[in-house]
Amino acid sequence: MEMQNTERTEGITAEAKKVTYVEAARWGKHRGWRYPLGLVIILFAWLVVGSGASVLVAFALGGQADPSVLGPVEYYLFVMASFLFFLVGVLIAVSLVHRRHPRTLVTAWERIDWHRVGHGFVAWFVPFCLIGGLGQYLFYPDTFSFNSDLTTFALFVPIALVLTAIQTTTEELFFRGYIVQGASLIWSNRVFLAIVPAVIFTVPHLLNPEAIAGGWLTIFVTYFLVPGLVWTVVSLVDGTTELAIGVHFANNIGGILLINITGSAVTTPALFTVSEYHATYGAISVLVAVPVFLAIAYKVFKRDEASEPVSQSHRKGHR
Repeated sequence: MEMQNTERTEGITAEAKKVTYVEAARWGKHRGWRYPLGLVIILFAWLVVGSGASVLVAFALGGQADPSVLGPVEYYLFVMASFLFFLVGVLIAVSLVHRRHPRTLVTAWERIDWHRVGHGFVAWFVPFCLIGGLGQYLFYPDTFSFNSDLTTFALFVPIALVLTAIQTTTEELFFRGYIVQGASLIWSNRVFLAIVPAVIFTVPHLLNPEAIAGGWLTIFVTYFLVPGLVWTVVSLVDGTTELAIGVHFANNIGGILLINITGSAVTTPALFTVSEYHATYGAISVLVAVPVFLAIAYKVFKRDEASEPVSQSHRKGHR
């Protein structure tokens, strides 16, 4: 009964005014101890239970806890194992602690606009291929190599699509969803809401090989600025995390299936492999890709306000 009343309240609110997903933080239960408890549940599921699951995967596939002995596909499974529990932690926190639908981490409306998610994917994947891929090949052709083991690649594709989608969506639900919503209860200032998740998103990526190799330039541009800050600003402006979900998936799946860098956080049997990481080019390519992404997302794929999904109360009123 409580969840049903919450859903009705959500629908009425969303129909009365076009609220953003940030304001959905005040739906359900949100006062006092609930956000700290939710964070504890999520981080425990991700860092403790998820890490334990990764160790079990390493034992199952390599016979020991050391993941360095694993092949590319096995190591990818080792890394992705923790995100399954990360996702479960987010779902438990939102559903049981806050008593609201996990969808509210994405949008205040009754359903997610998957077309908008697709728009985000295309808008980032196009500049990723042209600038990050073709551009790097033109500047550094000697570093490119083609994966001739197409059988392994073909078998890896469905695994990568599913697990990468889980990984990137979970990160969006947490960093740009749960963290932004929680921060909005402290201060609704948009600058504050953009900076907080950008900083928190950057922290777990500091030990990535790319961050170590590229130094402050990679940390600031490739993690803090984009995707941390820019994708959060886009979500705040758009009122949903739909675009960011599509963008994040495009970014990661491009690096996992299309162009993988040797020595990166996750080495995979991608279609092409780059033998050397160029931090300066990587930062410049990301900065150039941002305006291209914005042009495609907001000029090519114009959001039709009239086609926005109906609210929960609107749907119930016609039953």
